[in-house]
Amino acid sequence: MKSSTLTNWNFMRIVRLVLGIAIIVQSVFVKDWGMTVVGILFTSMPIFNIGCCANGGCSVSLKHSKLKTEEITYEEVV
Repeated sequence: MKSSTLTNWNFMRIVRLVLGIAIIVQSVFVKDWGMTVVGILFTSMPIFNIGCCANGGCSVSLKHSKLKTEEITYEEVV
């Protein structure tokens, strides 16, 4: 867990963290506690590197077909 929070930081992960902190700060100033919870959610996602595609959840698995394909031969009809 510690290694995932301290490594692999890229530009988008930092932007997501800054935006999450901005949501928290703005919601505390406005005293909108529901948005504070949303801000905590958005801040925890880049910290722990979780989300839709963080662990390869969006990759498409390849299906390997075990069916043998036969080459089709054509005859010329005159």
